[in-house]
Amino acid sequence: MKKTPSLVLVCGAACLWGLSTQMAGAVEDTAFRFDTTSNLYEVCSVPAEAAEYVVANQACRAFIEASVQYHDAIADRKRMKRLICYPKTATIADGKQAFLTWASAHSGDKRLMAEQPVVGLVRALAAKYPCAN
Repeated sequence: MKKTPSLVLVCGAACLWGLSTQMAGAVEDTAFRFDTTSNLYEVCSVPAEAAEYVVANQACRAFIEASVQYHDAIADRKRMKRLICYPKTATIADGKQAFLTWASAHSGDKRLMAEQPVVGLVRALAAKYPCAN
């Protein structure tokens, strides 16, 4: 009689395969420290179908919003030159997309991707929303 794998063995193998493929695409916990622009890019680019998407998306949005609020507060109160001149209609989602586009284009530049994440974010937003001189 020919042996066939038991249902339990087949299901177990399928579960292990599923977990291993999910883990391969998972964002590393260290990225949430936001030490580098690369970390911010890793967190902000988590796909919507990933298990950690909700946390990563909220972390990304919070980082962008806090950075832009700080920029706006300093520029307004200290009468400093604005670095980002976004339209009133711009959203956090627009800012996230601008950052993802910029970071994707510069992902091979080790110097830029090693900078503090706020520097990379401001570079991205300034490229998308430059200020008139």
